[in-house]
Amino acid sequence: MKVLITDEISPEGLQPLQEDPRIQVDVKLGLAVEELHRIIGDYEAIITRSGTRVDSALIRHAKNLKIIARAGVGIDNVEVDAASKQGIIVVNAPYGNVNSAAEHTMALLLSLCRNITQANPSLKSGEWKRAPFTGHELKGRTLGIIGLGKVGGRVALRAKAFEMEVLTYDPYISEKRAEDFGVKLVSLEDIVRYADVISVHTPLNDETRGMIGAEHFEGMKNGVIVVNCARGGIIDEAAMLDALDSGRVTGAAFDVWSEEPPTSDVLRRLIGHERMVVTPHLGANTFEAQKNVAVDVSREIIHYLDGRPMENAVNIPRFDPDLMEHMRPFIGLISQMGEFLSQLAPANPEKITFSYYGKIARYDCAPLTVAGLAALLNRATETEVNMVNARLVARNMGIAIEETRTTEAESFSDMISLSVQTPEGQRSMAGTLFEGKPKIVKMRDFQTDFTPEPYMLVMNYEDRPGLIGKIGTILGAEGVNIGNMNLGRRAKAGEAMVVLSIDSPASDEVLEQLAAAIDARFLKQVHMTQAETD
Repeated sequence: MKVLITDEISPEGLQPLQEDPRIQVDVKLGLAVEELHRIIGDYEAIITRSGTRVDSALIRHAKNLKIIARAGVGIDNVEVDAASKQGIIVVNAPYGNVNSAAEHTMALLLSLCRNITQANPSLKSGEWKRAPFTGHELKGRTLGIIGLGKVGGRVALRAKAFEMEVLTYDPYISEKRAEDFGVKLVSLEDIVRYADVISVHTPLNDETRGMIGAEHFEGMKNGVIVVNCARGGIIDEAAMLDALDSGRVTGAAFDVWSEEPPTSDVLRRLIGHERMVVTPHLGANTFEAQKNVAVDVSREIIHYLDGRPMENAVNIPRFDPDLMEHMRPFIGLISQMGEFLSQLAPANPEKITFSYYGKIARYDCAPLTVAGLAALLNRATETEVNMVNARLVARNMGIAIEETRTTEAESFSDMISLSVQTPEGQRSMAGTLFEGKPKIVKMRDFQTDFTPEPYMLVMNYEDRPGLIGKIGTILGAEGVNIGNMNLGRRAKAGEAMVVLSIDSPASDEVLEQLAAAIDARFLKQVHMTQAETD
């Protein structure tokens, strides 16, 4: 096998490949795009970091490519869908730099608390000043961790060693998982209200972009410290600058930025602020981490050659092809159900139950369970959750998975039910296929009949005359067109559930108007990315 390396990779980490007589390793750094396109057809594997764009154009030239290996966590520079269409396996190294990122978080926090970045140049310049650099201890302070994943969990353990009290907000883990780390699971509002130090450790996505904004800074303690070693943009940087200028935040430490390298005036002012400790995205930049990620992807390539399962593949299922072909329509159904329910269920799932009814229960439903689980959890982690790693992700989150099957079915020849149990209660839905297309036939105990579409509104309220009209009037006034409507009721003038498909997303202001107008018990906008592509 010929392996091409296009970015700086730790030589020590590549040793497993160098020692395997079946593998020829070529290191060619700084290739022009045209040259890379010209030679890529000779290789069966490519190893990159962030410096090489593995896009559809490159993949079209990669006639013999079998594996794309990203020596790091993120795969933003790899067009996974294009690779999948060509049957190319994409692997990454999601665990190799976790310890480095956690240690860098603590390094920034300690540097900020003990004024290291100011005291160091002062002494080097010949001054002997001590009083201006009086610092703060971590012992006895409350650390609020947003995101108790691989990095956040390690930060929690290190903070506990400094005798800090640790609170965490993470809507995708169970209370048991938090207890395993010896931390208390709380709401985001409680993190903001009670923490002396706030550190974010979430992926950057639609849910987390700007999740700490001006309104949160207003609710924080005076003198709070804010740390971001996760992803630029999770914290609103303009609001961060205002909070530092106002004095509400005593100091902040950032390793990541919404623009890298930073160019905007806001970022230049934030980076230059006297109470900021800053680094240029160094969280994973240790010799150990670079070696670890190289070792991880090297092993994956060897696993491929040996015909062994690949631990960190992001785009391949491992099921019998004949079974997959039979299950494919149902995989589409349960994936849409999982994505839909993930946006409705309360935080901190403890148990997820997959139930199969009718003819489909005669088969091994494991592919469906894993596909539904991946769709449910894909918004919860910084790495893509797929059919390969979904169960591992759920286990790491402390979520119990249950699967039941019965060939007995009441209304449909095949039906799938999905239920999520949380400390706040249970959310469930059921679906089937109608002429090959997904159909949601039940939500909680309401009978429904709708096909998931890209933008939807789910509302639950006490049924009273005129409310449907109010909903239409409010949406119409804002230029939001209703595509389809499904109404489920328990009884006349009882509790009602309405599911609307809309042609465009509704703003937060519109949602607030709707909630007030119908006195909603529950109102949620759902964005179905899978419905956009199906």
